[in-house]
Amino acid sequence: MTVVDINIHHLPEDLFTNEAMLNGFLSSVPRGFGEIARVETMDSGKKHMILEKPAGHQNLNYVEGDYSAEAKLAVMNDAGVDYGIMRVPVWQEWLGLETCKAVNDNAFEITKRSEGRLFMTACVPPWGGKENIYELERCIGDLGAVGVQLACHYGQIYLDDPVFEPYLKVIEKLDIPVIVHHTPLPVEWRTVIDYTNLRREFGRIVDQATAVGRELFSGMFDRMPGLRFVHTMLGGNWFANQALLTPHVSNKKESLVRLDSTGGKEIQNFMERNIFFDLTHPHSWGKDQIECAIKVNGADHYMFGSSFPVFYGWMSQGVNFMQNEVELTAEQRDLIMYGNAKQMFKLPI
Repeated sequence: MTVVDINIHHLPEDLFTNEAMLNGFLSSVPRGFGEIARVETMDSGKKHMILEKPAGHQNLNYVEGDYSAEAKLAVMNDAGVDYGIMRVPVWQEWLGLETCKAVNDNAFEITKRSEGRLFMTACVPPWGGKENIYELERCIGDLGAVGVQLACHYGQIYLDDPVFEPYLKVIEKLDIPVIVHHTPLPVEWRTVIDYTNLRREFGRIVDQATAVGRELFSGMFDRMPGLRFVHTMLGGNWFANQALLTPHVSNKKESLVRLDSTGGKEIQNFMERNIFFDLTHPHSWGKDQIECAIKVNGADHYMFGSSFPVFYGWMSQGVNFMQNEVELTAEQRDLIMYGNAKQMFKLPI
């Protein structure tokens, strides 16, 4: 079976040795909002970038050497993954334009060295300014990016905010898909920071589900019907909430209308046309959850992803899980592991 992994993390290969690049990353972190970034040396001698929020609560960890083309291809070979789509994990929430350009240039170099096995997505500040649009167009037209990446939110605002609309309209006009990656924590994060798994797993799920809900209820897909968003983390378990949150009309006359009961059909249309999901390290979710998600949203709305290199084992574990443990038809499995990604990102494979 052909396999495409749409969630392979990309950071510049010289991040820890190029002083200008490292400073571009570290200086972009908004310390005034409680984000703390630093670099340490591990016992192995490798450098290690750590992101905390608040201080003392680690949310992101990046290790020197994990992001090279050789590391990616070696793990892909071991897992039986034929092609991969790269994205910058989380950092696109903060990076400035000049650093984004350097990140994109390095991603392009990796795609060339991969001999057609790795593809890049454009990392650009989403504010719609002229120079930002030029960089997006350069990535798509000159560097061969197959999509664009966004964070679930930037600072305190999610993607339904009007400030993003000029940029999103350009993306719609270019007819390119958007990978919407989670951020380390949702905007309201204080209740999930005390325990590691709540902070580092559930926090991301809350962030994604909040983003999907805001996008659906905001009407942004009415104004920009051509947008296609691919959300990580199964859209924050959206399949489990979809029926509950889709408007339903009561069969009785009610004394008070407590929920919005209009627009159910529109929400369903948006789900069909505009929202898709990254099946992020599926074995972590379990057989029942993955089968339920596919039953609710359809196999045509999910694409395999590993989040490499968060765990080196996730790629091979995920491929094995989808091939041997999840009960799917051959057609469903082919769509999830290969066909949807090929069509969505127009991959030349």
